[in-house]
Amino acid sequence: MESVLASCSASISELKKNPSALIAESDGEPIAILNHNKPTAYLIPAETYEALLEQVEDYQLGVIVKERQNEKFSAVEVNLDEL
Repeated sequence: MESVLASCSASISELKKNPSALIAESDGEPIAILNHNKPTAYLIPAETYEALLEQVEDYQLGVIVKERQNEKFSAVEVNLDEL
């Protein structure tokens, strides 16, 4: 049996009938779209998707910051007045 990684689910037929209603009912949560009772896709509202992308971007920036912290020893100290 395959795991459904969402608290809401709907069949493809339900999705075809009224996708806007499904999204409204989900209250921002992902919806597992099922085909023969197996998840084939996950539908998420645009706001949720945008928030996920922001979190991924923040994580990636955090990784860059940690990598660059290790480069401090090779940094050259500069006085702004000298520029």
